[in-house]
Amino acid sequence: MVEVRRKEGESAENLIRRFTKRVQSSGVLLRAKKGRFYTSKKTKREVREVAARRKLIRDKKEYLRKIGKLEEFIDPRKPNKRGTIKKLLQAKIRMN
Repeated sequence: MVEVRRKEGESAENLIRRFTKRVQSSGVLLRAKKGRFYTSKKTKREVREVAARRKLIRDKKEYLRKIGKLEEFIDPRKPNKRGTIKKLLQAKIRMN
């Protein structure tokens, strides 16, 4: 906890300025801001499910790429990123 005592003859503005400086240097605001959007860790089951879902999608994309139904698109806004998959043109397979 940050505590600031008023010195003799000190104006309110100076007191507030000193208090603000102490709060910033103590890191209280940073801790409060970090805790504001806290999300709990995923359980092992959830981690496994997400990994399995990613693998399924990756396998489907690889299969479509091999049979020639998946067109790769180079995004002109990101010239260094080659082979970014933009659309499934001919395939009418929904990726769930």
